[in-house]
Amino acid sequence: MAQYFGTDGVRGVANLELTPELAYKLGRAGAHVLTQGYDKERAKIAVGKDTRISGDMLEAALIAGITSVGVDVVRLGILPTPGVAYLTRSLGADAGVMISASHNPVPDNGIKFFGGDGYKLTDAQEAEFERLLDAAVDELPRPTGDKVGRVYEEIDAGQLFTAFQKSTIRNRFDGVKVVLDCGNGAASYVAADVFRSLGAEVVSIFSEPTGTNINVGCGSTHPEVVREAVLEHGAAIGLSFDGDADRLIAVDEQGNIVDGDYVIAILAKALKDRGELVGNTVVATVMSNIGFLKAMREQDINVIKTAVGDRYVMEAMKADGYVLGGEQSGHIIMLEHNTTGDGLLTALHLTDIMVESQQRMSELRQIMQSFPQIMVNVRVATKEGWKENDAIQSAIARVEEILGADGRVLVRPSGTEPLIRVMAEGPEEESLRRYVNEIADVVRQEQGEK
Repeated sequence: MAQYFGTDGVRGVANLELTPELAYKLGRAGAHVLTQGYDKERAKIAVGKDTRISGDMLEAALIAGITSVGVDVVRLGILPTPGVAYLTRSLGADAGVMISASHNPVPDNGIKFFGGDGYKLTDAQEAEFERLLDAAVDELPRPTGDKVGRVYEEIDAGQLFTAFQKSTIRNRFDGVKVVLDCGNGAASYVAADVFRSLGAEVVSIFSEPTGTNINVGCGSTHPEVVREAVLEHGAAIGLSFDGDADRLIAVDEQGNIVDGDYVIAILAKALKDRGELVGNTVVATVMSNIGFLKAMREQDINVIKTAVGDRYVMEAMKADGYVLGGEQSGHIIMLEHNTTGDGLLTALHLTDIMVESQQRMSELRQIMQSFPQIMVNVRVATKEGWKENDAIQSAIARVEEILGADGRVLVRPSGTEPLIRVMAEGPEEESLRRYVNEIADVVRQEQGEK
């Protein structure tokens, strides 16, 4: 059986790996798997997309697949991924689909599904999708006449989403100057409006998508861009989104980066002070900085660590009812409000805390001090077998022995790209860079550079 699903849906180069034919089959499989067991005359699935050029092509094919099974579609248009998750629930849809490759380059695209509850697919559901996709014969329903699915437009999708976001905020932002880097992605159509409606003075950059400029030299993977704009405009905070706005990287008024670890720490303390941090616990991943773990200990906040990937963070949160979790990369889940990482929600709550506490972001950022982390992405011919490779394991063990208790090494394959990521963390950046490159060279030699 082919493996279609990675850590965040089905991804690939649009029209080469992620073809319209595959999108059509995904639509049929999704409409069948995710609407079974509903006692209603006609099921419906909400469909959204980001701004990349291939979105129209894949959306058309996906919708054709869904409607061919007799399921209706509610087109949400261009909307952040968390907006699709929210509107799937609030509109009473049986499932939701987002067409996006998040922070990936323009040629890539992806398709990820949500259940009617707004949560991503379970492993069992993904396995059933893959069984149907690989079936020798497509035996799924093909209704005719008035049983064929129809397509409806939700023209107010953006307003519905931002109204919900605003309802979660405690304060207005009058007089607060913010810089928003929308990455020429889905945030371009909603972020500035919601901040302005709360009274903020907004400087919006990279908010003119053309279909081919999403994530190009901007957005959450290029925080230096929003940093420069914050310093130029004298803003109180900079907020940088990725292509589908499910992650956020912030910058304080001095230009210091406030990544996911800092954001979780700031949110955790605020929630704890209000008595709203369930279990006095946050969920993070193995990528979390040592400085973050130290800060949480000092605040008497427990940390549960998971594998990298927001789906694993979510699983741990749901298991015990925790309300806050996320990743250093800026995927922050505030489960009291939404069922997936939500960059805009995070940006609003971070600004809200700054306003309510009457502290500058640089002061809030002092909750932790990060240790240097150096990471190299090694493009490889195969991600298989690296854990069993003696040369790679020996290189890792040697660096771990040198770092001892003052640092760590983390080597892991990417879930979405042909990469093995090599990361080391410790007190001294120059030596870390040397250690990481030594391990990366061995990985490159053993796994074959692609």
